[in-house]
Amino acid sequence: MTNEKMKAVGLYKYLPIEHPQSLIDVELDKPVPEGRDLLVKVKAISVNPVDYKVRSPKNREESVPRVLGWDVAGIVEQVGSDAELFRPGDEVFYAGSITRPGGNSQFHLVDEQIVGTKPSKLDFAQAAALPLTSITAWESLYDRLGISREKADNGGKTILIIGAAGGVGSIATQLAHYSGLKVIGTASRPESADWVKGLGADYIINHFEAFVPQMKELGIEQVDYILCLNSTEKHWTNMAEAIAPQGKICSIVETDELLNLTLLKNKSVTFVWELMFTRPMYQTQDMIEQHKLLNEVAQLVDKGVIRTTTNETLMPINAANLRKAHALLETGRMVGKVVLKEF
Repeated sequence: MTNEKMKAVGLYKYLPIEHPQSLIDVELDKPVPEGRDLLVKVKAISVNPVDYKVRSPKNREESVPRVLGWDVAGIVEQVGSDAELFRPGDEVFYAGSITRPGGNSQFHLVDEQIVGTKPSKLDFAQAAALPLTSITAWESLYDRLGISREKADNGGKTILIIGAAGGVGSIATQLAHYSGLKVIGTASRPESADWVKGLGADYIINHFEAFVPQMKELGIEQVDYILCLNSTEKHWTNMAEAIAPQGKICSIVETDELLNLTLLKNKSVTFVWELMFTRPMYQTQDMIEQHKLLNEVAQLVDKGVIRTTTNETLMPINAANLRKAHALLETGRMVGKVVLKEF
């Protein structure tokens, strides 16, 4: 560590977001990259549900400030001795690892194997909205559900995306549409329904009502794939009814309740979890896949296939604005992403 300092936003105590101490402005030592790490000068960040879930009230205190934030766009400042994918001056975007300090700081260390080259057509704020949701959507569709990326393979196949207007849903809808699937998105308000349609959904149903009757009205008996981005237990029975025999269901939302897996047995349905932190958390052998998929996402963005899901931008990056962003997200009514830029 050097004695050089940097600004950051962190916490000592886990408090409700209304509390002024829930997120505070702090000064930390500027880190130094080693091994395959990059030191990134942070230009913009985005906020995800994982931020407020980690920050939520619990009976614990930190001795050094805990920094959150798992969506960064910035410029490589310095590279570790073993880094081979990037050089200083490269513009990058990434989500990072839940087991390391987050990116809500002026400078941030990240393993280059989970970093992508920033889309050239986006500014830093627009790019910061994409990494965590893009990795989650990509891994859910192509790795967990095993959906082919070739349009020709997906003719006539359908996917139901529960919570299609949120951060992950906004990307998953675009990717599924691009892969040639018929997309049914769930949304409960006119503005979220319009947003989802604009991203390529063929149909909208309401997630507060039974799925199958609504699907039948659209002439759809069952779906081949379901991606659940909202309350797994609440939608469990609906999903079991809507999924086709031998279909696949993926969820990204942890549950406190026991799920009745037997509901899936007669149809031989696959159920699979997705957590985009799994690869960096366990340093899996295929960790580099996140580098590759972020580069592919950047190319799709630059080709105009995927658009950024930034819906609100706050400036500068400080504790007051981050508290505002967390509060927005905690309403559960956020469409798209909230981004903060510049320290």
